[in-house]
Amino acid sequence: MSRTLSTEMQAVATADVVRPIYLIKMEFDSGDVNLWSGIGSLTFGGDTYLGAGDLLSIGSVAESSDLSATGISINLAGIKQSLVNIARDEPYQGRNITLYLGALDDSGDIIANPVVMFNGFMDVMGISDSGETSNISITAENKLISFERTSVRRFTAEDQKIDYPNDKGFEYVAKIQEKEIVWGRQSNASINVGGGRPPRPPTNAR
Repeated sequence: MSRTLSTEMQAVATADVVRPIYLIKMEFDSGDVNLWSGIGSLTFGGDTYLGAGDLLSIGSVAESSDLSATGISINLAGIKQSLVNIARDEPYQGRNITLYLGALDDSGDIIANPVVMFNGFMDVMGISDSGETSNISITAENKLISFERTSVRRFTAEDQKIDYPNDKGFEYVAKIQEKEIVWGRQSNASINVGGGRPPRPPTNAR
């Protein structure tokens, strides 16, 4: 997949010294968890990212030409209890996760507009606790996985009200399923084709 790089990131790609970094944004209901692959705090896009250093490892990021959904794996080692509580107690499946590839300049500041390497949904989160340290492994699915899921919807009033609570257009669907509709048959009533008054029956000649 072709990507549009900022002028600053294009300069990084051709520089003699490159200081690449990863940034991860995980969006939970109680708030975002933002981590990056360095030390200390880093501000990007109005958010503060906490440095995880070597404790953060990211699996290979693959893409295919046929738009098939490829996921990624992320591992956090030696993490603090607050992150373990989030992984254990909060609903995470289907929540957004974004992986950025950025770089630092000579002053240690982030270069403008890191590129999005992956954007998808958190799928499985496993916790390994040895008593002294805790590890969290996260697998995430690409957003293209949505195209592989079957959309199960019904032409019923209940299903229609999921999106449009006041719509009554499907309330009589069940009643007309077995209803016989007469189409093109002549009824028992006489038909007046020409309109006007029907012709009078003949009278006996005198």
